Amino acid sequence: MERESLEMDVVFVGAGPANLSGALRLSQLIAEHNDAVESGRKEGKSLGEIQIAVIEKGSYVGAHTLSGAVMDPKGLAELIPDFKEKGAPLESKVKEDHFLYLTSKRAIKSPINPPPLNNHGYYIVSLNRLTAWLGEQCEAAGVNIFPEFPGAEMLYDGHDRVVGVRTGDKGIDKEGKQKANYEPGVDLFAKVTVLGEGVRGSLTKKLIQRLGLDEGREPQVYSLGVKELWELPDDRYPAGRVTHTLGFPSDQWTYGGGWIYGMQNRVLNIGYVTGLDYRDPLIDPHAEFQKYKSHPFIAKLLEGGKMIRYGAKAIAAGGWHAMPQMFADGVLIVGDSAGFLNAARLKGIHSAIKSGMLAAETIFEALVAEDYSAQTLQGFERRVKESWIAPELRRYRNFHAGFRHGRWLGMANAGLQYITGGRAWGILDRDHQEAGHEAMQKLSTYGYHGDDVAQRYKDFKFDGELTFNKVTDVYHAAVAHDEDQPAHLHVLDTNVCSTRCAEEYGNPCQRFCPAAVYEMVEVAQAGNLRAESEPPAAAGGPTISNGQSPRRQLQINFSNCVHCKTCDIMDPYQIINWVTPEGGGGPDYKGM
Repeated sequence: MERESLEMDVVFVGAGPANLSGALRLSQLIAEHNDAVESGRKEGKSLGEIQIAVIEKGSYVGAHTLSGAVMDPKGLAELIPDFKEKGAPLESKVKEDHFLYLTSKRAIKSPINPPPLNNHGYYIVSLNRLTAWLGEQCEAAGVNIFPEFPGAEMLYDGHDRVVGVRTGDKGIDKEGKQKANYEPGVDLFAKVTVLGEGVRGSLTKKLIQRLGLDEGREPQVYSLGVKELWELPDDRYPAGRVTHTLGFPSDQWTYGGGWIYGMQNRVLNIGYVTGLDYRDPLIDPHAEFQKYKSHPFIAKLLEGGKMIRYGAKAIAAGGWHAMPQMFADGVLIVGDSAGFLNAARLKGIHSAIKSGMLAAETIFEALVAEDYSAQTLQGFERRVKESWIAPELRRYRNFHAGFRHGRWLGMANAGLQYITGGRAWGILDRDHQEAGHEAMQKLSTYGYHGDDVAQRYKDFKFDGELTFNKVTDVYHAAVAHDEDQPAHLHVLDTNVCSTRCAEEYGNPCQRFCPAAVYEMVEVAQAGNLRAESEPPAAAGGPTISNGQSPRRQLQINFSNCVHCKTCDIMDPYQIINWVTPEGGGGPDYKGM
């Protein structure tokens, strides 16, 4: 197949805050260098016109960007010192900080705010809007941005050096055949490729596996944030008020907590985080969030309001020791793809921006030296360790790992870490953690059997006013995929779903997915038989019935997918592989 190819100098995969900051900073450094050389203020040669490209799978810059978010402005102030004068979209400066412990009925206010959650002087932001604004700054600086171009494959030379990225094909039908509008993906060759795809990036995952970039690291662990925006009828919750909660509805063995942020125009930003290392296979993070809103304190806050937006996104919470090697020949990994989030502070935008800037400095050095090997690009990790990122992340390096012993020991552990500079239990420099999917216990551990699998939330009702089912919420995420394309959720062996997984875990994909993508449906026994060359029914192929007794088989409603990556993370058998769908598909997180 003939493909168009383009020669670029630097390609950034993903238009999130890390990559956009990196592209902008690189363009600044090149312009400053060329000007200094041409004016005689600096020795050396001009770099000339360097071609910088940012490719993005969403329909526009920011379409797939979701966060809480309270932003520490440190990173943005370094990148764009006059960001306020330039019109950065800031919702409100934080004016109040509150921390509550929720029982099933009461909200108990803490007399002090945990130090990591002191947010005075920070900004409540819509990361969707902030990312779109950063994209505008990049384009003004001459950076090429290509929305609707997902990175589908890494390009390597014969020595496993990264030489670019291939974008996804367009116009493939659900049977894998070319449609009338077929366009093959483009091969973008680059001296340096920067992966800033967000959490559990599909290319980053394969790169780490191929090159062993996680050797000697702790497994990355994740959480899932589920969020809604509400319009309130009055000013009961002012812009600039920040509340974090602990307790209800999570059990003591499940890492979790909520947030409530006041935005402009009587918009309330509310969400709940569930650790994707929970034990009980019946936990449903979306249902946990809906239960959260049913708490008397929160239900009263939302009374008379209207839910207007929905979204969900995985969070990399493993910390300093779970970060992979972030460089190899021809490639760097930045932002959430590398795990720059500070889980204790619930903040990662500032460090993502800084990681992009440090990547830009490293790439600039490589361009000047005309050396794009790992030997030069390892300067990125050195810069990270010498920046303010390292002491911040190292101080909370064992935070999430401490909660594997439960909420109360986790809180005690967090306190000891805070006063000892991050040492687990006040002693250990490095605590160990297991991958989240390994923490999930089998049904038999809890004594679940038969109808119990559907009963954890049996008494909880989705009323359509305060609480919503997944399908309703997905509608409010404005999700859109062309349904006549191959499913982008690849299940390596669907027989496992019908047999082992059903028996051992009760098909938890139906619960951990916050968008009702995975569904076990009854089909005839023959419906599972197919030739090896045929697509599985789960990927959109037809189901055949011959009247035999029914069995349950996996159906994938991929058009619901909000691109949160939870399935790729939490499947207990690790047989779900999330890949990019056709460019432009997915949620539209406007205002989120």
